[in-house]
Amino acid sequence: MAKVLDGAAIAAAIKKEVAEDVKALAAEGIRPGLAAVLVGHVPASEIYVRSKVQTCAELGLFSDLITPPDTVTTEEMLDLVQSLNDRDDIDGILIQLPLPKQVDAKALLDSVLPAKDVDGFHPVNAGKLQAGRPALAPCTPAGVIEILKRSNLPISGQHAVIVGRSDIVGKPVAMLLLHENATVTICHSKTRNLGEVTREGDILVAAIGRPGFITPEMVKPGATIIDVGINRITMIEEFDRFFAGDAKRQATFAKRGSTIVGDVHPKAFEVAGAYTPVPGGVGPLTIAMLMANTVRAAKMRRGL
Repeated sequence: MAKVLDGAAIAAAIKKEVAEDVKALAAEGIRPGLAAVLVGHVPASEIYVRSKVQTCAELGLFSDLITPPDTVTTEEMLDLVQSLNDRDDIDGILIQLPLPKQVDAKALLDSVLPAKDVDGFHPVNAGKLQAGRPALAPCTPAGVIEILKRSNLPISGQHAVIVGRSDIVGKPVAMLLLHENATVTICHSKTRNLGEVTREGDILVAAIGRPGFITPEMVKPGATIIDVGINRITMIEEFDRFFAGDAKRQATFAKRGSTIVGDVHPKAFEVAGAYTPVPGGVGPLTIAMLMANTVRAAKMRRGL
C-alpha cells in the first residue's frame, strides 16, 4: 500500500511553529503583518484570500485586507503597492491573481519590494533562489519540499522529474530540489517520449494543470508522487473516467455538481510508494508557507 502524505497534518505542524515564532517576536515588540490585496469580486479568490486573513488571525499575525474595485487602473494599483512598500507595519504583500484585464499584473508584481514579496514571484527573489542565496521562495514549491522532508522521504541523490515549467511551481520547485541535491529533469508539453522520462523519476512532481494527465504507466513503481494540480470537473463523463466505482465521491459529485481531481490519475497512485492526495495534499501547505514567509520576511527586514 502506498503511503498517503497528509498535507493537512504537515500544514498544521508548520502553523504551530509559525505561531510560536509570532509569540517570540511579540515579546520583542514585533508583530509580523501581511497585506492582502483582492481586486473585484471573484468568488474563488474571495474564499482563498479570506482564509489567508483568517489564518493570520489564528496565528497572531496582523493582516490588512484591501479590496479595490474591479475598475481599478494599473496606475492606481501601483500607487497602492507603493504605499504598502512604505508601511513599516506590513512585512508581506500578497496580490491575489487573477487581476482584471486592464491591470498590468507583471508590472504590479515587479513593483512589490523583494523584501516584502511573500509569494516569491519577484525577479530578484527568483534570481536569489537560483543562486542559492537566502530568499523568499514561492509558497507551493516550498511546501513540496516540506512535505518530502517532514515525511522522511529521501531527496538527496534521488532523480526528481517535474512535469510543468511554470514560474510559479515548475521552475522554482526544480531549483529547491536541486539545492537539496536531487538530480532534476523538467518536462513539459513538448517533451518527447514523456512517459519514458517520467518513469525514471524517484520523485515525480505533477504541475501541468491538466486533470489526470499522469497515468499509471507513466509512474516508476514505488516512486513518490507529488500532485500539485487542482482541477474542477463538472461533467459526468470526466467523473467516470477518474472515479468510476467510488460511491462516496459520487455522492458528493451528485450533491455539488463538481469534484476535484489533480494532475495525476487516481489509478496512478496505486503504483506509487507514497503520494499526496487531492484534495488534502499540497494545497494546505500553500497557506502555511505564506504564513511562514511573512514571519521570515519580518525577521529578515529587521536583521533577525
